[in-house]
Amino acid sequence: MSCSIFSATAQTYVHDRPQRPEVTRGEAPSPQHVWVNEDWHARGGKYEFTGGHYAKPPHHGYKYSEGHWNHSSHGDSWKSGSWHK
Repeated sequence: MSCSIFSATAQTYVHDRPQRPEVTRGEAPSPQHVWVNEDWHARGGKYEFTGGHYAKPPHHGYKYSEGHWNHSSHGDSWKSGSWHK
């Protein structure tokens, strides 16, 4: 797999999105935990997979919106998921 990467204004862009690994979902640690399926963090000029885990909302009633890839003339960049009311 080939991956071209460059950064502009602290945003990491890729021309070939990294492959998401298969992650087996186990049992949630509690009924409050939600599954975060796909998530990526830019580190050292590349994206590292950090999804495939359960997370507990920061406050009661919060829901998680999944992250997604954005496409621009620079390439693709990851918009992380977030918690919201």
